[in-house]
Amino acid sequence: MTLQYSSEYLLQLLQRFLKHQNQVKQIHCLLITDSHLLNNGSSPSNPKWISTLFYNTLIRAHFGFGQAHETLHFFNSMLNHNVPPNGHTFPCLLRAASFSPSLASLVGSSLHTQIIRRGVSCDPFIQTSLLCLYSDIGDMINARKVFDEIAFPCVVEFNAMLDALGKNGDMGSAVFLFETMRKRDVVSWTSVINGFARNGHFGEAIRFFKKMIWHEDENDCLTKPNEATYVSVLSSCAKLDNAGASYFGKEMHGYIIRNEVALTVFMGTALIDLYGKSGLLETAIKVFEQMDVKEVYTWNAIISSLACNSRENQALEMFERMKSNGLHPNEVTFVGVLTACARAKLVELGLDLFQSMSREFEVVPVMEHYGCVVDLLGRAGLLREASEFISRLPFEPDASVWGALLGACKIHGAVALGNDVGTRVLELQHLQCGQYVALSHINAGAERWIHAADLRQAMVKSGIKKIPAYSSINSL
Repeated sequence: MTLQYSSEYLLQLLQRFLKHQNQVKQIHCLLITDSHLLNNGSSPSNPKWISTLFYNTLIRAHFGFGQAHETLHFFNSMLNHNVPPNGHTFPCLLRAASFSPSLASLVGSSLHTQIIRRGVSCDPFIQTSLLCLYSDIGDMINARKVFDEIAFPCVVEFNAMLDALGKNGDMGSAVFLFETMRKRDVVSWTSVINGFARNGHFGEAIRFFKKMIWHEDENDCLTKPNEATYVSVLSSCAKLDNAGASYFGKEMHGYIIRNEVALTVFMGTALIDLYGKSGLLETAIKVFEQMDVKEVYTWNAIISSLACNSRENQALEMFERMKSNGLHPNEVTFVGVLTACARAKLVELGLDLFQSMSREFEVVPVMEHYGCVVDLLGRAGLLREASEFISRLPFEPDASVWGALLGACKIHGAVALGNDVGTRVLELQHLQCGQYVALSHINAGAERWIHAADLRQAMVKSGIKKIPAYSSINSL
């Protein structure tokens, strides 16, 4: 005898185990077996709306599992079984499609068509999700159309449009839209700050933050900076020139302390990265040691900071501390430790660590790791070994890998190999002045003046100019 469960019981069960993948699969099987996912008309045992609710819950569950294709598959199944979607169906579908630009481009317009057909295009959650989807694929024409069709945008919809403009580099329109908003909140300010930072306008991001904390307006609510604001501004400080990074970073850190803002793990990590890039290692270490919670990315920040500031042994000690604390190194961790080994010329240790990536930690090496190994061998003068290592790469080496070998050739005066490698690099990066300059120096060092002059002349003919050194006065 086969038990048949009521639709209400199965719905309660599904909602209870919404975050448990195995249980959701088992309940899904029962739903199929008992025909609860079919639109068989209204009956006391299976009301007409119940199938829509079941599908919406399954879509929501699989979206929560990060399974974009399965989420969209349930929508196709829903349509195939004549089960009508409603306003609760589409937000998860649109966000699932945004998981990947190619997927969003493929299904975005189809979902938009279904939204219009089902008469739910005025739903604010759907409008916001549509804005995000079109923003993610860079389709600002449709993003603007969606926004312009909103009769009375709320602050959330304004913020979604601000984020879309920032993501797609239109900061002029973003600032104009921000100024027209009748109501602004901390997300509005942070969206503009993020937009400036994302587009490389780091000084503008800092200026806008200062405007935020000094600004008083009846149109603004909850304008006190939040974690996302601080992280974005600290990252902008770190990406300024060294003098600016140090000055504005300290200013930001002081503001955080004066306002008794709790230092979260993201903010602490951003501070470590900032001080590391500014060369203020002792301050970076002090922030690190004061943090109660340290995630993998926090350890990565301090390891990279030490490795890039002539504290290679200390970086490797931090790596051992990280492992002893039970944390699992990731791709970024190994870039830091391999860099430390390369700069300290610890060839054997570096090669052992490279081998341990996949063997012990299940981290698959990518191009950047191979470049680090080439740098490791090259700095130690093992140019033949570095060349042989490149020849065994599982994919075609890019300019960064060849560039590491070219740098080693320059250090060790390997003229023949340097010219051979330089030719390959110029094929991949023919507009990079650094590669021409490195090759010219290699030939000049060997008193091959004609070759050096030819390279300089080739730069002139290609319209490439050597970036001059400069001093700056910060006036933010």
